Amino acid sequence: MNKFQAITLACCLTALPLSGVLAAEPAPAAKVLTLDECIRGALATAPELGESQADIELAQSRLEEAKGYRFPQIELRGLFGPVPEARGNQITSPDGVNDTDSFTWFARADATLVQPLYTFGKISESMKAATHGIEVDRAKKDQRRNEVALQTKEYYYGVLLARELKEVVKEVRENLDKARAKARELLDKASPNVDELDIYKLDAFNGEVGKYLAEADKGEALALSALRARVGLPPEAPIDVATERLVPDEETVADLAVYIDEARAKRPEFRQLKEGLQAREALVEAAKAAYYPDIFLAGLLSGAYSPERSRIDNPFITDEFNHFWSGIALGVKWKLDFGITGSRVAGERAQYNRLLATKVYAENNIPLQVKKAWLELKEAEKSIDANRDAYSNAKKWIVSAMANFDFGVGPAKELFDGLQNYARMRAGYFQSIYNQKLSRANLDYAVGALPLEK
Repeated sequence: MNKFQAITLACCLTALPLSGVLAAEPAPAAKVLTLDECIRGALATAPELGESQADIELAQSRLEEAKGYRFPQIELRGLFGPVPEARGNQITSPDGVNDTDSFTWFARADATLVQPLYTFGKISESMKAATHGIEVDRAKKDQRRNEVALQTKEYYYGVLLARELKEVVKEVRENLDKARAKARELLDKASPNVDELDIYKLDAFNGEVGKYLAEADKGEALALSALRARVGLPPEAPIDVATERLVPDEETVADLAVYIDEARAKRPEFRQLKEGLQAREALVEAAKAAYYPDIFLAGLLSGAYSPERSRIDNPFITDEFNHFWSGIALGVKWKLDFGITGSRVAGERAQYNRLLATKVYAENNIPLQVKKAWLELKEAEKSIDANRDAYSNAKKWIVSAMANFDFGVGPAKELFDGLQNYARMRAGYFQSIYNQKLSRANLDYAVGALPLEK
């Protein structure tokens, strides 16, 4: 009986990624979805893609911020408060500097405009880094999109596998029921090939198969629940898959070198690394630009009024509380420090070198991932042929054993062994088809093929 554990294991494996709850069997009016429709639904509702889109928008805001530094910045300041009176002129006044007996009020407004002219790369390199950062986040979104599609395929094919395995268990149970009825008939006729022990064995075998059938039902329900959650439907929504049977793909597998070249051209991780290195390089240059000054054009407009302070029209004397003046000037701002800028440059360069190491890792391991998926696909195709022949011969074994048993010339043990081997090989056949489809899905993911592009 232990050989039937392969059936249970395969059913349960289809539901491992599930995080939702067990749903009821689909209603007759269930929403029937093809694989492409499931992928579209998953891509439209996946929260991972929403997070990725938010990251892209955040990166775009950084670019807009960097662009904003090219334009003038205006600072406005207003003041209102008490001030000592100052009457008279620049020579004589009845009021003293420290006189606190008489106060009046004043109002003042200042506007300062600073237009950057040349920053030695602080602005331009920051813009470049932000631009490449957007592309990095877009590539990350593509990567997550491929992951969602891969997971959807896994759930979809998992439903089909669970149903095929359930049919295998039902077929075995049907044959067991026939064998038990025949064994009881032979026993009543006192056939020497059947005894009471055979009836007990058949009953025990039938009970074990019933357990596997219940577990197969659970596997199908779990796989459907996982698919329902992935496509963004509520837990109570009835759903079904449009594909009726799990059949092998007939598509020819190309040479490994073709897939590796495709991965280098399409894989989002390679685009992330390319854009990320350019962004990091720009950040290094932006950090180095802090060694140099900023050249800018400045403008000033200032006005103040106080009713009890006389206006002084002397260019050598300024009154901060009663005046109006404006001006424009060319300015230089240069911040010198001891080690701070150098540390920042070293930190940005370290991040750049870290990404270089990641690039080497990706160049070595992504082709390995492609090769693994390719080899698994080739293995699955060979396994399909081998298991097809095996279960076909096992079917003949059952037919012969059943016929001999019906005529009372064959032992019950031969029938037990035949049923066990047939169930194991038939289940292995469908498991091989599932492995083929999943290996092809993994290969599509490994080469960076976009969902639905075929």
